[in-house]
Amino acid sequence: MPAPAPPLPVADTRRPLRGAVLVLLMGCVVLAGCAARPDVGALKVSDQPAAGATEHTILIATTRARADAPDTYFSGERGKRRDFARATISVPPAHKPGRVEWPSVLPGDPSRHFVAREAGYLDDGDSFRRAVNAALADRPAHERDVFVFIHGYNTLFAEGLYRFAQVVHDSGFTGVPVLFTWASRGNVTDYVYDLNSATVARDALEHTLAELMRSDARRIHIMAHSMGTWLLMETARQIPSGDLTRSADRIGQVVLAAPDIDIDVFKAQMRRIGKPPRPYMILLSKDDRALSLSSRIAGGKARVGGYENDRELAELGAVVVDLTDLDGPDATNHTKFTAIGAIAPQLQSVLAAQGLDPGEAQPATGLADAGRDLGSFVRSTAQIAVTLPVTLLTIPVALAGAAE
Repeated sequence: MPAPAPPLPVADTRRPLRGAVLVLLMGCVVLAGCAARPDVGALKVSDQPAAGATEHTILIATTRARADAPDTYFSGERGKRRDFARATISVPPAHKPGRVEWPSVLPGDPSRHFVAREAGYLDDGDSFRRAVNAALADRPAHERDVFVFIHGYNTLFAEGLYRFAQVVHDSGFTGVPVLFTWASRGNVTDYVYDLNSATVARDALEHTLAELMRSDARRIHIMAHSMGTWLLMETARQIPSGDLTRSADRIGQVVLAAPDIDIDVFKAQMRRIGKPPRPYMILLSKDDRALSLSSRIAGGKARVGGYENDRELAELGAVVVDLTDLDGPDATNHTKFTAIGAIAPQLQSVLAAQGLDPGEAQPATGLADAGRDLGSFVRSTAQIAVTLPVTLLTIPVALAGAAE
């Protein structure tokens, strides 16, 4: 009797199922702890008085298209050109560092919530630069710095704006804050769309940084988060080396928070850019769940924000700050940078205190005066390991603070 025919191959239906589960899980992780997200009408202006609230005016450059809905300003779709705006966000007097107290009903109660106090479009790049210079002129000479923030994947316009206001407030930054916001749809299933939107935004970011270089700013500090770090690194990679060299004395601290970049891509970017005159600062956490999932989606390749060989990163010209032991504001452990007020220009003070900044030391701040005691900026107890470039020397920086 002939042997039975082998069974026909059966398609493995588990693979697409696993992929769907992974995307769903990623969505749950990224959104964990968020009761609501600011979307349509999130910039509805409140004129209700609130004693003790603090206002921050943020200048905005974007590749997003304008939104049709009132009090929304920009959507998640890509615009045909760069656009510009300005918004003033109020932080409530009882604000907890690292948090954004979202209003459940718009426009919110300024005594308890982040609320918009003013918002409007700017005409063009010249208007944007004039607004930057006017804001700088209102400040003492030693405060005429600019702080640029580039948000990450899955970020609505108002979400990135409010988050940046929180970062500016908690850090005590006294210069001019500038938000560069690219066309993220704020949807966990649109990872590829967001990545392509970040790619489209490279020239716009380059032009924005060039305009800031032509402004009256004394120094420009940059912080990018998650996918925004990929945008920043790709932009730096395409800037002619001569331009980078000429602007080196104007660039302050560059902070890459939870970088969502393939480690091999990052190495190639750094080789192309060259070792920066001031070391980049990388904020990473080895328990970052979002980057762990991103690594799985990318075929198991490590992301910079979850990379464990910090000595190798140091050799590339980076100061590595390990936030693993720090409690983050949500279950993802992907936004731990928001729990630290010592970011951007404040981190520059830490570098200067350690003798790592080859440039001019920043003026005294509460952080610099505190030396290694950063407790006034942090509301949890942690240990940050700082790996110094070149020497590969590890210095523990104690963050002594009361737990929330």
